[in-house]
Amino acid sequence: MNNQSTGTSGLDRREFVKYSGAIIALGMTGLSTKASEISQQNRKPSPIRIKNVSSNFEREELNPYRFKGSQITDSWQTAALLESESGIKKVGLATQGVLWSDSRVAAGHSQSAGNALMYAMSERALQIMKGNSFKDPITLLDDLLPEVLAYGKKITGIPDLRETFALNALVGVDNAAWLLYAAENKMKNFDEMIPAAYKPSLSYKHDKVASIPSFPVGTDLAKIKTAADEGYFIMKLKTGSAGSQSEMLEKDMAFMTAVHKTIGHYETPYTTNGKIPYYIDPNGRYEKKETLLRFIDHVKKIGALDQIAVIEEPLGEDNEAFVGDVGVRIGADESAHTVADAAKRIEQGYSVMIVKAIAKTLSMTMKITQLAHEKKIPCFCADLTVNPILVDWNKSVAARLAPFPNVSIGLQETNGHQYYKNWDRLMSYHPRAGASWTKTQKGVYLTDRSFFEQSGGIMESSVHYDGLFEEK
Repeated sequence: MNNQSTGTSGLDRREFVKYSGAIIALGMTGLSTKASEISQQNRKPSPIRIKNVSSNFEREELNPYRFKGSQITDSWQTAALLESESGIKKVGLATQGVLWSDSRVAAGHSQSAGNALMYAMSERALQIMKGNSFKDPITLLDDLLPEVLAYGKKITGIPDLRETFALNALVGVDNAAWLLYAAENKMKNFDEMIPAAYKPSLSYKHDKVASIPSFPVGTDLAKIKTAADEGYFIMKLKTGSAGSQSEMLEKDMAFMTAVHKTIGHYETPYTTNGKIPYYIDPNGRYEKKETLLRFIDHVKKIGALDQIAVIEEPLGEDNEAFVGDVGVRIGADESAHTVADAAKRIEQGYSVMIVKAIAKTLSMTMKITQLAHEKKIPCFCADLTVNPILVDWNKSVAARLAPFPNVSIGLQETNGHQYYKNWDRLMSYHPRAGASWTKTQKGVYLTDRSFFEQSGGIMESSVHYDGLFEEK
């Protein structure tokens, strides 16, 4: 971004050193996500100057969603508006995940206060952009992230605020920038919008994407069985129960035993072994690798080991234990804030990247998926309990990722229909509401030709969300 008065630059020294160190450690001197290559491929588009910015939000009630030893009961849907000098206006959406992105902010404030802090960071990004120009969204994110993160550290009082918190605050801004960039450069669909440097990791075309529901630890088994009966074939199981480490482990093992007895025998045509796979997420609650190994031993004893697709973020972010020898795939999600962090996790034996374009920006997700592609690390998409339009932003990535090992279709967690009290109303805000690919059918989304041709509807305007910026 060409700054007139903010003093914002590209990657700061700390980020550059961290990124470079991780890349060199992996022997990745040819990584195609270098800023110079991005700059070269985007030489033709003219800089886009931002004339006006604005933001707004709506609160949506949730059925209580319990994870990380806490819960959320409402969700802020934020909207960021960018208007260029040429008069084009675009609105980008985000769902804020305060508890997910930095639980310390959630623990130290009410839900509303925590959301207000993240929202203030989004507004800070917009104010930085006003009157300035950017060439492409990826270099724009490189410009914005350091300053927005620094601002977040100041207003939260947390000197080591997680970068994911800042990235979550930037999702709506990033989405608006992508839409404006596409409009200014007459790009007609999502495929045209993907820069050449990132196309290798986003070039597949799945005709189906699994819709993965999410179940907190202790969920009534009848709900899980109902989902399996309806055709959902891969389940996200939240573990990391509340209590001490020993209490947590006991509850987690009991939950897995009960789940496996209930649905472990179900069959599916979408996996190599014909069995339902489990996607387990302790949300970093396991303090030691030994605790994880005890959990895995239990899974083996109950005969479920070959049905574990991945265990996501079992250990705390600061735990540097090697996990490539535990006998199951371990996935990185919120600890892989940036491409540099993803590279570090790969060094530590993490063999899956669980990506969230709807939580860590599409721009950063492209960098991470390309890194994973080059290191032959599989990816799939996880949710942040987002609204239906953002589901299709995520689905646009999930449908283009290479197949996950032993699974024949794309994978995407989608749990909004489980937790939003007014999901049907939110669905009506989708510009392509009613399209076949917006609905789960027997556990999958049918991402047919129309899905790709219409870019999942994400490049079209939502009357409702655009209306948040109408003058009264």
